[in-house]
Amino acid sequence: MGVFVFLPLVLPLTAWPVARLAAHHLHPRTATRLLTGFSGVLAVCSTLCLALLMVVGTAQLPGNPLPDGWSDPEVREAVPYDEVAGKAAIPALIAVLVSCARAAWRHHRVRRRAGRALAGLPGTSVVVLSDESPYAYALPGRKDRVVVTTSMLATLTGPERRALFAHERAHLDARHHTFLLTVQLAARANPFLRPLRTAVTYTTERWADEEAATRVGSRRVVARAVGKAALVSRGAPVATLAGFAVAGPVPRRVAALLGPAPVAHVWPSLFTRAGLAAWGAAAGTTVSALCSANSAVTLLLILKAATPL
Repeated sequence: MGVFVFLPLVLPLTAWPVARLAAHHLHPRTATRLLTGFSGVLAVCSTLCLALLMVVGTAQLPGNPLPDGWSDPEVREAVPYDEVAGKAAIPALIAVLVSCARAAWRHHRVRRRAGRALAGLPGTSVVVLSDESPYAYALPGRKDRVVVTTSMLATLTGPERRALFAHERAHLDARHHTFLLTVQLAARANPFLRPLRTAVTYTTERWADEEAATRVGSRRVVARAVGKAALVSRGAPVATLAGFAVAGPVPRRVAALLGPAPVAHVWPSLFTRAGLAAWGAAAGTTVSALCSANSAVTLLLILKAATPL
């Protein structure tokens, strides 16, 4: 196992360059999928290696996590041993599991509460709330719904309202909440993945902006709607729901909409900065997966050779 068990803990650093460049140089749909994929794999690998460190680091300590059948002294001697790393991995792994569980539960609770708040209203795909606070957001569920307040609608013109609804429908159609939840859990599992979470939060909004521009037929109308909504909106009432004017780099979104439409590529060219960064992140993700798999298989082979499983 050796140093390979530690590498997945720091290999998320290889994805930082693509997190910075993807939002500017890749189509937002491509950027969202790439960054979410990298985040998910890197988070799983680092969590697995934390678990392996806990096992191998405490193999010779009383109360170790090895099953009773592996408690023979010869088996303990055969297992790689690092007491300091093992003891440190225990609270780290517990913190990761608790943090991810809390994030997943909060996401579920917010969606459930939002659904209950709309339970008495007509079961239409668009729900208009009489509220002086201007906001709009997409609420996924058994029946996807777009929630908007009368104050927000009063701020926008007819074409801008169509842009708003197209934006929120794009969030629901592309299941952006799954991307956002994945990167949120990944960032909880490994703090080095937080830049990817920030980037995906932005690229999902840009993805919805581009879809809205296509459906409405005017990038300028969508840019105007985003800008006007940002001036008056406080965002969605809960942070885990995708909102039309979320807190963040709204000027960058408006500037991108006023420029030419991004070109969609399945994978960026190697001869660009974004392409080099993407390939670097892909290499880091691959090495992380190989290292975690190597460490897990090595431990199983050692235990299998020492005693029948």
